Amino acid sequence: MAADLPGPPGLAAPVERRRAAFLDRDGVLNLKRSDVYYVLTPDQLELLPGAATGLNLLAQAGFRLIVVTNQRAVALGDLTLDGLDAIHAKLRSELDRSGVALDAIYVCPHDNDACNCRKPSPGLLLQALREFPDVDPARSVLFGDSSSDLEAAARAGIPAVQIPVNGSLEEAARAWLFGCGAV
Repeated sequence: MAADLPGPPGLAAPVERRRAAFLDRDGVLNLKRSDVYYVLTPDQLELLPGAATGLNLLAQAGFRLIVVTNQRAVALGDLTLDGLDAIHAKLRSELDRSGVALDAIYVCPHDNDACNCRKPSPGLLLQALREFPDVDPARSVLFGDSSSDLEAAARAGIPAVQIPVNGSLEEAARAWLFGCGAV
C-alpha cells in the first residue's frame, strides 16, 4: 500500500475550492422601502423576514456569504462612506444576533457608467473572486432582485437566482439547496 507523500518541495498544496453565495443587499437582505429611494441611515435598514434564516442555511451548507451592492447614493452626495459603514455595521449586528457572519461586503459607490464595478458590470464579483481565491464561481450562486444582478453574475461565470424584490431569501436558498437549483 502506497503512503500519501507530500508533493515536491516548493509546490503549494492544492487549495480546497469552496462555494460562495453572493447577495445583493437592497430588496434581498433588507427591505427596499417605498418611502425612501435609498437607505441613508442605519434606522432605515430593516432586515427582510427570512433573510437571516436563508443566510444560515447557506452558511451551514458551506457557502461563504458575500454581499455585493451598488450604492449610488454615495456618488449623488446623499450618503457618505462613513454613513454607509454605519448602515453595514447595523446589518452585520442584526445578522450576528441571528448567528450569521458575513465574509465580506463589496460596494460600488459610483454613479451610472462611471466604473467597471457597478452592476451589471462584474467588477465587484471579480474583486471578491480575487480576494477569496478558494471560491469556485461555477459552484457558487448569486441571489439578486434585478436584471443587473443577473447580468453581473453571468459575466463573472456565476449561476444566479432572481428573487422578487423584497422576496424571501429563505425560500430561494431552500430551492437552490434542496431543489433543482432554481426558484
